[in-house]
Amino acid sequence: MTQSNLPRLDPSKLPALPNAVARPAYDRAATQIGIVHIGVGAFHRAHQAVYIDDLLAAEPRWAISGVSLNSRDVRDALQPQDGLYTLALLGVTPQLRVIGSIREVLAAREQGEQVLQRLADPHVRIVMLTITEKGYCLIGENLDLAHPDIVHDLASSQTPVSAIGYLVEGLRRRREEDLAPYTVLSCDNLADNGGKLRRAVLQFAEKLDEELALWIAGNVTFPRSMVDSITPATDDALRERVDARLGVHDAWPVQRERYTQWVIEDAFCNGRPAFERVGVTISDEIAGYDRAKLRLLNAPHSALAYLGSLLEIETVTQAMATPVLAQFVERLMREAIVPNVIAPRGFDAQAYVSAILERFRNPAIQHRLAQIAWDGSQKIPVRLLGTISDALTAERSIDLLCLPVAGWLQFVRRQARNGVALVDPLDASLSSIGRACTGDAQADVAAFLALDTVFAPISGDARFVQALQNAYAALGDGTPDAVSRALQDAR
Repeated sequence: MTQSNLPRLDPSKLPALPNAVARPAYDRAATQIGIVHIGVGAFHRAHQAVYIDDLLAAEPRWAISGVSLNSRDVRDALQPQDGLYTLALLGVTPQLRVIGSIREVLAAREQGEQVLQRLADPHVRIVMLTITEKGYCLIGENLDLAHPDIVHDLASSQTPVSAIGYLVEGLRRRREEDLAPYTVLSCDNLADNGGKLRRAVLQFAEKLDEELALWIAGNVTFPRSMVDSITPATDDALRERVDARLGVHDAWPVQRERYTQWVIEDAFCNGRPAFERVGVTISDEIAGYDRAKLRLLNAPHSALAYLGSLLEIETVTQAMATPVLAQFVERLMREAIVPNVIAPRGFDAQAYVSAILERFRNPAIQHRLAQIAWDGSQKIPVRLLGTISDALTAERSIDLLCLPVAGWLQFVRRQARNGVALVDPLDASLSSIGRACTGDAQADVAAFLALDTVFAPISGDARFVQALQNAYAALGDGTPDAVSRALQDAR
């Protein structure tokens, strides 16, 4: 982390910031903490905290108490700044904005009792989480009762270390004090996030106190949600740029693309702010939004990753500046994916495609294709094969859809031929198949399709097998010239 001789950002510095830097449009001293957010990392500070910042002028009782479960770093960076930090919105001309919605940051490992007191505060009516899937301590669809943190919390429930333990102990205290419960809102990108979190909380509570579990089941809600915005990690280059623009030192600014999306199920047990006022979509079709994102955003990302890598391109922006690839990806989205997406009510799929294409072209986001290519065996089934299955059922063409799948096979073949390990849980199996490939489309594709964990149940559909063989053959030996010809000829 860079050192700076500049004075530190704090509330007293706000009036003197350059006019081009946006700052809180409300009196921070008049706000009241109404939300606890567990997992106060970069994504939260670039996403949910910004929406709340937009709300506070009209609804000052929804300020945030941020909780870091395992680290003191964010607290130590933001505490001298009274919770203020800078958001850089990335584009051709980056824009800076100071966010003031976080009124305190607590490091749970050192301030566990303060966290629990805040959870029991009657003014707190929503608890949100961005802790990544790992933080839920799940095994499959259920709580991992053998997880060390869960074992600890079941034995010492009043001094928890896990997010699940904190949620349940906070709710236990509220029930004991005859207070209304808080809504628990997962903001992590996992399918049925609210359902998974509810199940984990109830399974934990049942082990402690069956009556508490029944109270939670009958009174606490766990809305589902979907979030989206590319948020590159903070680095010293960002810190230096922000300091130069502000004229003061911000110890931990964050950055994201301009595009942002937040969809929430309207299932709150103790009131909520008017999220709609600041651009949040309130919908009971979260699964539909998740599916649209997987198919219309993530699937083209994978297509760019594998086909772009074969073209020896390094980033998404460079891929979108390559006409033959950019034109193919747009056709893939508009002609092959959109017809196979059951859109939520009011969702404009073609407008969503246009927004995604603009995001992909953002020169300020240097998203490496090599990173997007990781874990293909986990991503291909949910990003592309589901759409192919739906297209087969509807008797629609799957030719365009099979080309990025074939691109993945060719990518695996190339990496294996070059002795490069895959970042993939099936690396050993995939690399073994890749090394055995001869370039014969029928034999090579058959070897890959034998991986039932990836391709079942459509691996036996003759229409899919033939289309994938054709796409694989069209890519030839996977060289840039061969891939360019295949993209040009794709119909």
